[in-house]
Amino acid sequence: MKYFLLIISFALTSNLFAQDINSRFKIYDVKKQKEITLNDIALDMNNADVLFFGEEHNDSIGHYLELEIFKKLNEKFPQKIVLSLEMFHTDVQPEIDEYLANVISEKNFIKEGRAWSNYKDYKPLIEYAKDNKLQVIAANAAARYSNAVTVGGLGVLKNFPKASLNFLPPLPIDTATGRYNEKFTDLLGGHSMGSMKVYQTQNFWDATMAWSIAKFVKANRGIKVFQLNGRFHSDEKLGTLAQLQKYAPKLRIMNISSFSDESFETPDWQKFKNLGDYIIITDPKVKRSF
Repeated sequence: MKYFLLIISFALTSNLFAQDINSRFKIYDVKKQKEITLNDIALDMNNADVLFFGEEHNDSIGHYLELEIFKKLNEKFPQKIVLSLEMFHTDVQPEIDEYLANVISEKNFIKEGRAWSNYKDYKPLIEYAKDNKLQVIAANAAARYSNAVTVGGLGVLKNFPKASLNFLPPLPIDTATGRYNEKFTDLLGGHSMGSMKVYQTQNFWDATMAWSIAKFVKANRGIKVFQLNGRFHSDEKLGTLAQLQKYAPKLRIMNISSFSDESFETPDWQKFKNLGDYIIITDPKVKRSF
């Protein structure tokens, strides 16, 4: 009887948690001009090859939604979905593959895979991929390459040994101009030689992630990609998304911009409509993950 009561208590708690968290976000479909559900996004993936989720790295609700979308995509397209992450670097792809194959420990995976300090926020996604035998792409550029670009500009990459090029996008790397440059300049507070090199690093990250996705899709026809990155990388369909369109012009791409906002109770969706195909606003009252 005691065991039965514990099960009932857990079920009720889980149900209350689900009800609570589902009231902490709102999703808007820019094309349909109405609020929608996570199921609607999964259904729309019939018409897309890649879905970008632009997150705020410390948004707890955003991390919950990433997992839920990943699950729904796998339910709709069983074994036809792959997770791509800004949070892991191209040179640790073997460590990811080894962990997913259950041949190395989580401790070694976290250490040698150089997992982010907030790995706990992404662990559920990795574990879901592992349990369901789904692939994960380590998409981003390793810090040693990024640091080299920040110091010496994109031209420095041509000096790396041939073996290093396996982890780098093809050279030369396009440096996006126009709106993306304007946004970045505003973020840094103006132009300077130092900020231009940082901007080149930003473009390097974008190109590396885009190249990682394009390379995978080319080798794995028919597999859809769910890409997670900071939202600056894909808002307004700029950054990584724009670079991917250059590497693979035929890919059908959609993007989500997810963020916490004080307008949560009564959002002005028109204010955010240029950010993506879907806008997710999360409750700013929810505690951040770090």
